[in-house]
Amino acid sequence: MSRRRRLALVSVGVLFGLVGSAAAHGAGLASAPDRGSDVPTWLFLLTGGGVIGASFLLASFVTDRSFMRYLHRSRGRWSPPARKTIRRLGGAVGVVGLAFVLMVGFVGPREALYNAAVLVVWAGWWSGYAMTTYLVGNSWPLFNPWRAVAEILPSLDRPYPDRFGAWPAVVGLLGLVWLEVVSPVADQPRFLASVVVGYTGLTLAGAVVFGPGTWFETVDPIARVFRYFGRVAPLYYDGGLRLRLPGAGLDDVRLVSDRSEVGFVVAILWVTTYDGLVATPPWRRFAVAVVEAGVPAHLLYPVSLAVGYAVFLGVFRVAAVYSKRHARTYRPVAELARRFAPPLLAIAAGYHLAHFLGYFVELSPALVGTLTAPLSPPDPVAVVLPSWFTGVEIAFVIVGHLLAIWAAHAAAYDVFPGKLQAIRSQYAITLAMVCYTMLSLWIVTQPYATPPYVS
Repeated sequence: MSRRRRLALVSVGVLFGLVGSAAAHGAGLASAPDRGSDVPTWLFLLTGGGVIGASFLLASFVTDRSFMRYLHRSRGRWSPPARKTIRRLGGAVGVVGLAFVLMVGFVGPREALYNAAVLVVWAGWWSGYAMTTYLVGNSWPLFNPWRAVAEILPSLDRPYPDRFGAWPAVVGLLGLVWLEVVSPVADQPRFLASVVVGYTGLTLAGAVVFGPGTWFETVDPIARVFRYFGRVAPLYYDGGLRLRLPGAGLDDVRLVSDRSEVGFVVAILWVTTYDGLVATPPWRRFAVAVVEAGVPAHLLYPVSLAVGYAVFLGVFRVAAVYSKRHARTYRPVAELARRFAPPLLAIAAGYHLAHFLGYFVELSPALVGTLTAPLSPPDPVAVVLPSWFTGVEIAFVIVGHLLAIWAAHAAAYDVFPGKLQAIRSQYAITLAMVCYTMLSLWIVTQPYATPPYVS
């Protein structure tokens, strides 16, 4: 079969997947409790999961090894001039942005929607900028203010304990999300600025002790999140700017090298899910029931965060075990987990986009207003999203999962010499992705509910 014909078949398959997701949009929108629908939620969720399963079948039987390599190879290379100057300018922009957040956070208005620091951090950076890392490319090494400062400080260059791996980054990421959920870090500018000061001190101290390279490549959770998200993007830097198929960077054997990095990939997927889960009505009912049953309220969120992460990690571990069993291979489970973990980043990126795009669009006018006059901003203006925007969010979830299926299939072809063996290795991985899909779709379609027992 010619490459053009195979490409046409894949395009038709993706089109059918999007048509299926469009049908699911209508079901999801209509099945919300306040919209009155005859389509049950379970049917909507099964439809979304079915789209992922169908995409696995398509990817399995209409592609081959040479075709995958053809699609995933890099194209073009542009070396920007004056790279050192650009890097210095980018670092300066990052440092100025950090100083601006601290200044306005401490001395600006106390109301969150009037304070530029709050809007810059949550709407501008964690929502808007983070989306560019997986939609365009990871530019964080260029703008990272902490690394720009750390590189001009003296360094002790102490050896980093190999046994720690990426686990400190996992703990750091879970801790940041826990702090976001339970504290007023998104509502009180002074508290936000204090947290940024604390993070700055810890980051610079770690970079001085272990060296900037080691700290930001291994330990720092923010740098690692953006670096991993960048593997989903079509642009990347390799001595020059290169173009590739979105998600093609997820089948790189060097991306995830040990169990701790597998744990970090799963942590990214879990925290994006958890952030939305705790703002749903079912979670609110569950939390109230648990606390009324005698569980201390201050333990509810850290325990649920840790338990949920363990469940997500366990599901993926079981999928890797069954992947080995179905493939009938002597390759260790740990190796399969390392190769099949990166595609989960496409799922996390799709859900992040679904979760934060609306937030970014709604608050963009307020963000611009506070930036024009940070100490005396105008009254905030918010964009009112149309009802059909929920369908757009669901589409992002579906597309992220379709991309994950494709990336996992490409990795399987690279691991196993036989086509049938590669397909069999994906049975359990695809089933795990279907479960992640259904949970993500369910969360996206839930109305917002304020999490109980938070500051």
